[in-house]
Amino acid sequence: MKPNKIAFLLPNFFTAVSIFLGILSIVKASIGDFETSAWLIMIATIFDGLDGRIARLTNTMSSFGGEFDSLADVVAFGVAPAMLLFFYIGHDYGRFGILVSALFVIFGAIRLARFNSASQNKEPSVFIGLPIPAAASAVTMGILFLLDYKFKNLNILFLIIVLMISVLMVSHIRYPSLKKINVDNAFFYKLFVVFTIVSSIIYIYSIEGLAIVVLGYVIFGPIRATYYLIKSKRRV
Repeated sequence: MKPNKIAFLLPNFFTAVSIFLGILSIVKASIGDFETSAWLIMIATIFDGLDGRIARLTNTMSSFGGEFDSLADVVAFGVAPAMLLFFYIGHDYGRFGILVSALFVIFGAIRLARFNSASQNKEPSVFIGLPIPAAASAVTMGILFLLDYKFKNLNILFLIIVLMISVLMVSHIRYPSLKKINVDNAFFYKLFVVFTIVSSIIYIYSIEGLAIVVLGYVIFGPIRATYYLIKSKRRV
């Protein structure tokens, strides 16, 4: 059955919302409301996940939607977290702060361009390089953590970490994709139990819980790559 034309508007509407949240986040960061700015980016990740899901469920995936989603990601998960980073601590470190913020956007855009060119024929089962929403989440949760615990002496270290996160986006390190999880698979139900437990922890300790989840995903790629590298050398 051919989807209704109105159905095509729904996923694109969620994409537009993520752009709006990204712009609003930049505005909030520019006036010093860093906490609100960070949470707006985290909310945008929810809408980013919904637009693709809805498009697949309603069979309304299109080349326009894919391009629109990528442009939205550059704004919401590239420019917005970069500006939040700069307004929060980047401006204190002169050209280095500007460079870190700029490279985050540039490498994020490269990551999206590479993903689009690689997934023209089919959707990949794994991500090559850290996905830009995950990178944005790592930056925003790091800032929320610094705001909550007031670790100002860690600012320069955090900028270096963000630089490393930027490099991970354009790396060839593989990250798992949750887009192709089979709901009929027994693994899905185990994953659901883990998700419920993690959600409960996040409910009690919002910042700490989310930070651990995001950090776990970010470091999973390098740990996995190191494991397989050591394993391959042992075989030689």
